[in-house]
Amino acid sequence: MRPYKYGLTEHNPSRAFPGFTLFTPSEGKETFLLDMAGEVVQKWDLPSKVGNYAQLLPSGNLLVTCQSEEGPKLPAAGGRIIEYDWDGNILWEHIDHFQHHDFNRCPNGNTVYLAWELVPTAEADRIIGGETGSEHEDGGVYCDVLREVNPAGELVWEWCMMDHFPFEKYPLRANRHRHEFAHANCCFVQQDGNILVSWRDLDLLALVDRQTNQLAWQMEDRKWGGQHDPRRLENGNITIFANGSEQVEAEFSRILELNPETGEVVWSYQGEPTDTFFSPRVSGAQRLPNGNTFICEGRHGRLFEVTPEGDIVWEYVSPHENMRGGGIIRQIFRALRYGVDSSEIGGRV
Repeated sequence: MRPYKYGLTEHNPSRAFPGFTLFTPSEGKETFLLDMAGEVVQKWDLPSKVGNYAQLLPSGNLLVTCQSEEGPKLPAAGGRIIEYDWDGNILWEHIDHFQHHDFNRCPNGNTVYLAWELVPTAEADRIIGGETGSEHEDGGVYCDVLREVNPAGELVWEWCMMDHFPFEKYPLRANRHRHEFAHANCCFVQQDGNILVSWRDLDLLALVDRQTNQLAWQMEDRKWGGQHDPRRLENGNITIFANGSEQVEAEFSRILELNPETGEVVWSYQGEPTDTFFSPRVSGAQRLPNGNTFICEGRHGRLFEVTPEGDIVWEYVSPHENMRGGGIIRQIFRALRYGVDSSEIGGRV
């Protein structure tokens, strides 16, 4: 990471994309909305620790996950999906103690999210790799499930990894435990209704076809070193945050724009020197309407915006500290920038 102070450290108004930045510190109970000066202009108080992150809906409502007391003890567990209005009133809530990582609102008002299911040890022999005998203490291996619920909370569609995933093609690394398989960290609903999924522990992106339940498209590259937040752009390409952890060479992170048909890297960003930009976990990147890229270097709580040439034109480092285990963290799972004229902001600030 770069040496830095906390709060706003860089702002070039003529080159940065004007808007508001939404983020929720990991292990915290608050979601913040910042203006370009790094000042908090709106805050939502959460009933328990955040599951992972929050997002604004086109209505201006906040959709966020919070941790529930039940469910498996695995990283990035959530359990409660809550929708707040701008003033912090709860409008909708769905509880699934197996929910984790990501969630997205569909155009029809339904909600798609990631969940886990426990595959008993005796039935998990299709899962290749990992450390022998390292299954979860609950008695098996947790695998991912995609679930869609309607506003009434009724399950209307489900995709179970155990039923449709080509396990023989994608083994776990030898040093991975078998508590869970693959570690999905996003489920972005595409315009055609299919779902783009990222499996970090496999360095795999795939498109789940809702009609056939098969993987309609796949791309993997162990050089990503794990990845987060794949986003399809208007030009059809996909951006990812390539964490760069567990690499043979020096560890550093990159933002990659990939051509999904050829696998070609058509644009990238990395630190100069490279070790000034590195988050081995969490993190994300968002292409902005002006062509810049907004980046969440999550492990260090650093949010910044770069031009296509790689110039930093806005930077903010979170001062918010929370406890995890026996230490203090400033981690942010994912952050988002919303334009001044966006429907999500809608003139409310």
